[in-house]
Amino acid sequence: MKHLLTALLLIVASYSFAQIKVEGIVKDSIGNPLDLANVIAINQETKALDSYGITNDKGRYKLNLKKNASYKLQVSYIGMKSFEEIINTKETNISKSFNLVEDNTLDTVELIYEMPVTIKGDTIIYNADSFKNGTERKLEDILKKLPGVEINDDGLIEVEGKVVSKVMVEGKDFFDGDSKLATKNIPANAVDKIEVLKNHAEIGQLSGVQNNQDNIVINIKLKEGKKNFWFGTVTAGGGTSDDNELYLAQPKLFYYSPEYSVNFIGDINNIGEVAFTRRDYYNFTGGFKNPSRQSGTNISLGNNDLGFLTLQNNKAKDINTKFGAANFSFAPNKALDISGFGIFSSSRNELQENNIRTYPNSATPDETTNNNTSQKSDLAMLKLSAKYKPNTNNQLDYDILGRTSKESQYQNTLSSLFGRINEFEESNPFSINQNMNYYYTLNDKNIFSFEAQHLLQDENPFYNAFLEENSSYLSSGGVLGFTPDQQGYSIAQSKRVKSNQVDAKLDYWNIINDKSNINITVGNLYSSQKFDSNLFEFLDNGTTNTPIPSINNGLTSNHINYTFNDVYLGLHYRFITGKFTFTPGVSGHVYSTKNSQLGSTYTDNFFRVLPDFNTRIQLKKSENININYSMKTDFTDVSQLARGLVMNNYNSFFYGIPTLESALSHNVNLSYFSFNMFNYTNVFANINYNKSINNIRNQSNFIPGVTVNTNTPFNSGFADESVSASGRIQRTFGKLRATGSGNFSYSKYNNFQDGIRSISENYTQTYRAQLRTNFKTAPNVEVSYRHTIQDADFNSNKTQSITKTPSVNFDALIWKTLTFKTDYTYNNFSNDTGNKNSYEFWNASLAYRKNQDSKWEFELKATNLLDTRSQTNTNTTDFTTSVTDYYIQPRFLTARIIYSL
Repeated sequence: MKHLLTALLLIVASYSFAQIKVEGIVKDSIGNPLDLANVIAINQETKALDSYGITNDKGRYKLNLKKNASYKLQVSYIGMKSFEEIINTKETNISKSFNLVEDNTLDTVELIYEMPVTIKGDTIIYNADSFKNGTERKLEDILKKLPGVEINDDGLIEVEGKVVSKVMVEGKDFFDGDSKLATKNIPANAVDKIEVLKNHAEIGQLSGVQNNQDNIVINIKLKEGKKNFWFGTVTAGGGTSDDNELYLAQPKLFYYSPEYSVNFIGDINNIGEVAFTRRDYYNFTGGFKNPSRQSGTNISLGNNDLGFLTLQNNKAKDINTKFGAANFSFAPNKALDISGFGIFSSSRNELQENNIRTYPNSATPDETTNNNTSQKSDLAMLKLSAKYKPNTNNQLDYDILGRTSKESQYQNTLSSLFGRINEFEESNPFSINQNMNYYYTLNDKNIFSFEAQHLLQDENPFYNAFLEENSSYLSSGGVLGFTPDQQGYSIAQSKRVKSNQVDAKLDYWNIINDKSNINITVGNLYSSQKFDSNLFEFLDNGTTNTPIPSINNGLTSNHINYTFNDVYLGLHYRFITGKFTFTPGVSGHVYSTKNSQLGSTYTDNFFRVLPDFNTRIQLKKSENININYSMKTDFTDVSQLARGLVMNNYNSFFYGIPTLESALSHNVNLSYFSFNMFNYTNVFANINYNKSINNIRNQSNFIPGVTVNTNTPFNSGFADESVSASGRIQRTFGKLRATGSGNFSYSKYNNFQDGIRSISENYTQTYRAQLRTNFKTAPNVEVSYRHTIQDADFNSNKTQSITKTPSVNFDALIWKTLTFKTDYTYNNFSNDTGNKNSYEFWNASLAYRKNQDSKWEFELKATNLLDTRSQTNTNTTDFTTSVTDYYIQPRFLTARIIYSL
């Protein structure tokens, strides 16, 4: 790695020494500097765009050009007449300034080349061809090369450190609610422009009265030849491995016209290429946003999902997936737009992992487990949307999103404490989410909006564990009331949670002038939940039995009704003065909660005032600072209130407290962003602080002798705090782009175990450094290094783990017909308890395409060339630390045929 980095720097250094600088100032006709003027240099011999620049706020530009060459400089600015001039470079730097005049005639200089990057207000436009070298196949291959844009570890697009909320193609939503489907599937050769829309207002009528700095959208402009025609790719392939035959089929078809669009994505394979994970499914918003999201109230509906083991970096011992998704839009007339999508994902996974779990604050012995898991997961969602906008003053939106799934998991575990355990889980939940919004502009001073959302959700998880060795569970089973004289303990938990939530608000804006407005909000958030559960055991004679434990007053079942209501009134005043935009606000809330169970009713009614504040400082056109403060009230879900004993798994039980109160939190955020095209530097920094008062924490009690514990919630009298910070600086030096980034998080929580208070402090630090070349014809290399430190302090019991991850990516277009790509990652894991492990991954592919316009491509692809069979992970919770060896698929070699439409 060290030698490769040295060679890379020498190559770039030699390239830099062969260049000279051309710099100067661009002004208007009366001598005022022009900010964001475009300057490009076209090589007169090759007719290629060799360099480009954008002026800063002082009108300065800078170009790096080859020595002893002839260039045509073209200077342009919106509203000004473009200018061009031929220059000849020598051995020394050149100073060259320009004065542009207003464009009052039709005579203009023809701009042969487009700027690679153009900034227009809050929109950054990238010309895709300027960043391509012929090896790109998907949208993500282009995005990784764009300054200021990043693909995170989850495959989502980030700009300014914020996840892009959605991707559009030609202004039409592409599977609204997720950017990963776009990055992984849209063909690179179809992309003409990539528009990053910052501070994006979903509703044009509200663009001037709302703060949308957290809403970033990407719009893809297609090449002319891709409009009104079907385009895309169809891939088929196969291969062999030590265990079975390999196969894959991946059709990806797209059609766009002004009236309608149709997209279809399919993927069937058993080689571990996961098109859509369970995490993607549950994080997929469908574009839905709660109307009360900025009211200051947070209410949880709980997570009653199965305890599914998650894939580590989309890897497992065996993965079989089937995926299909379709997206459409149709505009029958100028006033009406109809759109929707459907997604289906089916997976069959085999997982194997070995785990060592320690309990720093307990006399409980360490536990070693060997686990084999089989998973079945079928997930589906369907969304339909309609937007009716008869004129600029009226807009009506309606959306409906349905979800359903059928999942099961079987685990066979050998534990050093409990012996052999067989666990089975299954669930068949569904939900229907509806959204209706109406926006009305009365006149240029008065705007109204009404937003309402309804959620209906039904969850029914079931869990069963069979412990073969009675003796290891005897003391716990006795306390829990299970029958001892059986072949083994077969214990089960059934649950049913029904949720019904209505969230609605009415907004009014009074626009005082072009720099200030007042916003009044009236809203109501109502939630109703029903929770039923039953703890029981299967006996040897085929019957079932309800245990009577010696704890929790013998309660093992629940039937509870829980309602929550929040009626609120909000007031915000937004005004602009100079570089500052201030938005102070306050909201008053009337809260009411009630839960009924076991013949008793518990209520909590109170009034609370919640302030919030936002300040935006626009230092320059592409440089700003944002400051946010908000006070929030946090409410729990029904499961935390249920008094009956509930089994989370065979060694963890829970019972709630019906008198739990809400928590109050203070939240502060400070962010900075700069996009400087004068010196090709972009920077972002972000810091968050949270302090939670009266927070709901768990009291954990371990049954003596074994690691079976019971947890019960309570309102802690001690404040919990957390701080997180992230930042990145990226700068381009000629054909080399350097990136440095870091993430830091700190959390301080108060835990109570066996009646004793302890403080848990967790620190996580991640540092990344990356060097990447960006040659148009020569091969490109990316060298990166990531260093992660995880520290945990459990009441002065400290643990630390360190992961070092260097990696190399290489791609080259050879003879304009062969595309070679390879990537290598080395992982070194160690902790202070003596555990050490290293593992590495190497992948490579070689593809042949006769020329850039050829419809056929043939590819050989190898994954996990070094045949690595496991990787190591570490995890820290409130009471435990664990180190896990996780097994993955072996070396795969596949041959593929790709046909491009």
